[in-house]
Amino acid sequence: MQTGEAFKENLKAILGDREPKMIASSNSHYKEASVLVPLFRNDGRFWLLFTKRASTVEYHKGEVSFPGGTVDSGDDTHERTALRETFEEIGVREEDIEILGRLDDMTTLTSQFIIHPFVGMIPFPYPFRINRREVERLIEVPLEFFFDPSQPLPHRIGFRGERIEMPAFIYRDAVIWGATERILENFIGLIGNGIE
Repeated sequence: MQTGEAFKENLKAILGDREPKMIASSNSHYKEASVLVPLFRNDGRFWLLFTKRASTVEYHKGEVSFPGGTVDSGDDTHERTALRETFEEIGVREEDIEILGRLDDMTTLTSQFIIHPFVGMIPFPYPFRINRREVERLIEVPLEFFFDPSQPLPHRIGFRGERIEMPAFIYRDAVIWGATERILENFIGLIGNGIE
């Protein structure tokens, strides 16, 4: 995998040269949300930043996710939602985020959301300010971990009184499944196809 500025510029080109798959929200029971897929560099490597959601939030309690949240009426674009929510949840200012492009929309199984994901570079180290009402902690995962051929793994979760098996990326004590796992699969597939 390329490193440094070349990787970032090639990723930006890949995301800019494709039309992401969009899911229309009109005439559906889905709510809309946006997330940021935050990339940063540390010790010459690229990493992804995740949040472990607090147990007090309305949706996806205790799950590992990207920073983001529900589209508000004041948000003029889905990108604006991702930037606003990232600031509200972990304190990264809009001017410190370089949006590289957009990934395919995803839906959630349990909460009926359409998620609009955006990839962005953030500085590191950074004076994160965690909103403890929404975020329990931050989780940093090296990008190369997601290219491990043994990942994702089958993982059983409780859903509506049953145990179902779903793919999950499992890094140390972080279990990344559901829409976040599918966003990662989309992202890693794009990188694997164009940046080697």
